[in-house]
Amino acid sequence: MTAESRLDALYEAARMYYGEQQTMEAIAAAQGVSRSTVSRMLRDARDAGLVQISLRPPGAHRVEELRRRIARQYGVRVHMVPVGSGYGERERLQSVAETGAEVLDGMLEPGMTVGMAWGTTLAALVRSLHPRPVPGLRIVQLNGAINTEGSGLTYVSTVLARAATLWDATVHHFPVPAFFDYAATRDAMWRERSVHRVLEAQQQCTLAVFSVGAFDAEVPSHVYTNNYLTGADLRSLRADGAVGDVCTVFLRADGTFRDIGMNARCSGPDPSQLARIPHRLLLAAGSRKALPLRAALRAGVATDVVVDEVTAASVLALP
Repeated sequence: MTAESRLDALYEAARMYYGEQQTMEAIAAAQGVSRSTVSRMLRDARDAGLVQISLRPPGAHRVEELRRRIARQYGVRVHMVPVGSGYGERERLQSVAETGAEVLDGMLEPGMTVGMAWGTTLAALVRSLHPRPVPGLRIVQLNGAINTEGSGLTYVSTVLARAATLWDATVHHFPVPAFFDYAATRDAMWRERSVHRVLEAQQQCTLAVFSVGAFDAEVPSHVYTNNYLTGADLRSLRADGAVGDVCTVFLRADGTFRDIGMNARCSGPDPSQLARIPHRLLLAAGSRKALPLRAALRAGVATDVVVDEVTAASVLALP
């Protein structure tokens, strides 16, 4: 028997077994061989690449349906992370960060300017990155980080420095408060040449990476737990209907952000400014981030979303 005729015989046995669901005994009788020979033929057919077997874990259909619904409803590319309710919040965050790192790696290009926000999710993302030098890559900090105690910049600088080391990139820090005490102070700072240079670098971004912040996330959002906001700030945000933030710009449940008092004092780009960046990667994990995530999607801040299935289902279940 030639090699070609042998492959033909293997294919025919595999077709009868997998395609027509015939038993090995029936195939053996049809081909005039023993049952054990048929078993070896099926094994050899798999080894020769004539048969490919794929497995779909329980719930795979549900995950795909969630991905399609989010993508269709909000016009974004969705990377769904299949971690169910049996996982803890930190495990789900880590899984989203790992998937986000893979997605981000595929989006990087030489000479690109990448805008990066900061926070709990972005720190987990950077920890999950793998070294890959990208020639000419620039990282620009999207929003200020100094809090009411004057700290915060060191934390953010450490996160961005790690990403820069892994990518062999340069970093443009944004050394201003996350939230100014007075809107007039922010307006004056925006006219300073050193600050204006960073704002110009942000406008050159072709990729932005960020998450959403929630007031009561199970894994606390950094901006809500490290003295960035006073009690009066939080009361003002609640009164204005804010449900969370993107890049320290607060959003209502319907995705609107204008006329929220705190936004006159924030340092990050608002949704209309983010929308000018061609590629915008949003990561979110945690059921209590469902409401701010939906607000962000309604605001159109993202082109690509990495989200775990529990959070995605929570978004779709919102009234």
